[in-house]
Amino acid sequence: MVTTVRPSVVHGEDTDIAWRGSGLGTQILVLSGRALRPVFLDPGRIFYSVLQPMVLLLLFSQVFSSIAETPAFPDNVSYVDFLVPAILFTTATTVATQAGVSMTSGLKNGVLARLRSMPVKPVSVLIARSIADLGRGAMELTVVLVLAALVFGYDPAGGVLGSVAALLLALATGWSLGWIFLAMATWLRGSENVQALSILVMIVLQFASSAFVPVEALPGYIQAIAQVNPISYGITGARDLALGNSGGSAVAITLLICACVTVAGVSLAVRGFVRVGRRA
Repeated sequence: MVTTVRPSVVHGEDTDIAWRGSGLGTQILVLSGRALRPVFLDPGRIFYSVLQPMVLLLLFSQVFSSIAETPAFPDNVSYVDFLVPAILFTTATTVATQAGVSMTSGLKNGVLARLRSMPVKPVSVLIARSIADLGRGAMELTVVLVLAALVFGYDPAGGVLGSVAALLLALATGWSLGWIFLAMATWLRGSENVQALSILVMIVLQFASSAFVPVEALPGYIQAIAQVNPISYGITGARDLALGNSGGSAVAITLLICACVTVAGVSLAVRGFVRVGRRA
């Protein structure tokens, strides 16, 4: 978008001055910083964001700890070491769902409408939102990992490097899913609709997976869902990395799924955002 004005006469001649928008990189940088500031400058927001995964870790480590004694459970692995990679994934997917809710709030309160009246590229708004959520996710997952080690005795065979690799895989999965929820926000618009659908999708993905118990210990029909559930591949890969294994095909499949989901999510989100702008 270019705006041309004629503000004055210079040396006796009319001069046209074109005010152009900044480059894509600058727009993304500025908008990302704007979205990240409320996250890192609000201690209460950080506390409550980390509280949920820690409560889940406490509850599941107590309620399901007896599963470690079943034949289907991996040998020489504590339930906490088995559980923490799954908590990293549930936390990352929760951040992804909140990306969609934040987008609908921006569409509703008029902030994004004001941005559309400026020479701001639609894709820069979406990329900045995804980068902000990536930064938030990295912060939350790091805090969860540190607290799991300090409070719950998390000490997998893969050590620090394996745990960091599991964190990065969870972060990649959450970031790719975030694009799907951003797309949902631009097409559905209503925050209640986005939140309700997001919760439903996440419940199915998280509980019909290998997150909390081995797939072999699930009922037959749940096993069938878990074996095709993309989150199961991610959690299995992250768990293998944390436990000192290579991760094998599970990591490769997860990264391939993330790439496909990201491409689809970006395409739909940009189209939806442009569509909203035309209707505004």
